Amino acid sequence: MTARVHPTAIVDPGAALGPDVVVGPYCIVGPGVQIGAGTTVGPHAVIQRDTTLGAGCAVGPGAVLGADPQDFKYQGEATSLDIGDETRIREYATLHRGTAATGKTVVGKRCYLMAYVHVAHDCVIEDDVVIANAVQLAGHVHVEANATIGGLPPIHQFVRIGRFALVGGGSRVPQDVPTFTRAAGNPMKLYGINSLGLVRAGFPAEVRGALKHAYRLLFNSTLSLSQAVERLRLESSDLPDVMRLVDFVVSSQRGVPRSGAERGVLV
Repeated sequence: MTARVHPTAIVDPGAALGPDVVVGPYCIVGPGVQIGAGTTVGPHAVIQRDTTLGAGCAVGPGAVLGADPQDFKYQGEATSLDIGDETRIREYATLHRGTAATGKTVVGKRCYLMAYVHVAHDCVIEDDVVIANAVQLAGHVHVEANATIGGLPPIHQFVRIGRFALVGGGSRVPQDVPTFTRAAGNPMKLYGINSLGLVRAGFPAEVRGALKHAYRLLFNSTLSLSQAVERLRLESSDLPDVMRLVDFVVSSQRGVPRSGAERGVLV
């Protein structure tokens, strides 16, 4: 079935609409936009330019996609916004194109970006990420697969949020949130492994237990970080998920928060 475009919508001749696309009332679809099969664009949404929407996506009323970056270094260079299949973007969310730094902003497949979310230039959001209402991502933020961010947090530029991490609502996020952990508060602190998220995702009990042990060594023991890392590399080198946590902490550029629990005596 061909695309259905409401008579009040404006679609640039340079845009490409796939089969079964629905463009609602008073939408604007600009040049260089590609919309995949079965995607719906709600009323008054604007897809400004050079944006690719995958198949089966849903864009809510008043959302603005593919706008110019809010970056003084941006000089009008050709950049893009790429959004994967089956991603839902709710009302009044704003997603900007990249800058010359990376050339694009990327949102993966099956993500859910709720109302008033802002995704700034050069961000990367991997697959299956949930971002609740009014979260504000500054430029160059990287959110790894299956992470969940509660409502309202401002997230500092260049921050990384690890896979299966959980960020509590209302938290200010100036540092990286390690893979598999929970973070919340002002100032933000870590509160253990995201156990419920890992159970829901089907992680075996032995993997969850190993991650909890690794967390205690890294954040709640009397060992220094380098000592904890060395011990985990010796003890758990055959456990890929533990090594992901270790590698994330070691490679962090912005640093990671302290644990919300007191450091104890290592047994």
